[in-house]
Amino acid sequence: MIKDMTETMHAADGVGLAASQVGRTERVCIAVIGGRATPIINPAITDRSMETDADQEGCLSLPNVWVIVPRHTVITLEYTDIKGKKQQRRLTRFDARVVQHEVDHLDGVLIVDYAARTDA
Repeated sequence: MIKDMTETMHAADGVGLAASQVGRTERVCIAVIGGRATPIINPAITDRSMETDADQEGCLSLPNVWVIVPRHTVITLEYTDIKGKKQQRRLTRFDARVVQHEVDHLDGVLIVDYAARTDA
């Protein structure tokens, strides 16, 4: 599944893909971190910076839709890697944004949900 998801993400010129986007229920995503496609199993964001940054995001599930989304600039991510080893990483800026986007997918949140929040 992870190999197929990585190939799908690359074929679509994406930087992330969540299992829920390909009809799977596992809590798994692929995110480009430091320029490398990284499989992330059972991710949990355990810490978030107070600082946020709003930037435009697109989504492979919503072609040609772009939304300004605020994200924390620094996060701490805990997850299991493909070898079953627990990992903890501090991610910043773009890497943090990509992971937050993919974890949102796993939690049932899409970028259009952020647009709805700002329209209220």
